[in-house]
Amino acid sequence: MTITLYSGPISMFARKAEIALGEKGLEFERIMVPFTQAAGYSPKDPNVLAANPKAQVPVLVDGDLTMFDSTLIFEYLDETYPVPALWPKDPKERARGRMLELFADEILLPAVRPIMHRSVPPTSAEARAKEEEAGKRGELVLLEHYQALENRIGDSEYLVGDFSYADIGTFMALIFAQRLKGPRLDGHPKLAAWYARVGARPAVKKVADDLIASDRVLSPTLYQ
Repeated sequence: MTITLYSGPISMFARKAEIALGEKGLEFERIMVPFTQAAGYSPKDPNVLAANPKAQVPVLVDGDLTMFDSTLIFEYLDETYPVPALWPKDPKERARGRMLELFADEILLPAVRPIMHRSVPPTSAEARAKEEEAGKRGELVLLEHYQALENRIGDSEYLVGDFSYADIGTFMALIFAQRLKGPRLDGHPKLAAWYARVGARPAVKKVADDLIASDRVLSPTLYQ
């Protein structure tokens, strides 16, 4: 039975789900919902509206199950399609991985949000000045998070044992920081090496390349 995923061209959370499906080797139909920087997600896909009270992607349909939220999708995929496992078997390591995935969504991503104005149409000069000031503060916070991740990685290949959802979530938050011209990773060599290593994985590279290709159309000024 075909899996269907409702995704968005520059939705960090939907793209996480795409990577997870790719890493699992699962075939799926992707339905890309309409999005522009000026209008956002408009018009709203009726199937997304019916499935998710928040009216957001990703929405996953697998047979008679329809669900939303990238973290819950991760959990479902590992329980239903356990090979390859994308959470560690050891309960403590699995807990550490889940905390890192939560860190990516709820701590790292909020530090990226202040620089998201760089991809949207210009506002008034006064508003733009405030956005730039908030962006500078966000970049300082990002650098603190980069150092925490640098310390976490150390000499390990991935964040917690083998490649896991923690790596997917963290990579996607960082690719957003990079595409929005946030702080580079050069000053954090272990983090930069990890970022390159994860980005070279076929399932990750496919999604990352597609995201950037979409972004070049949606946010051309970022690439000038």
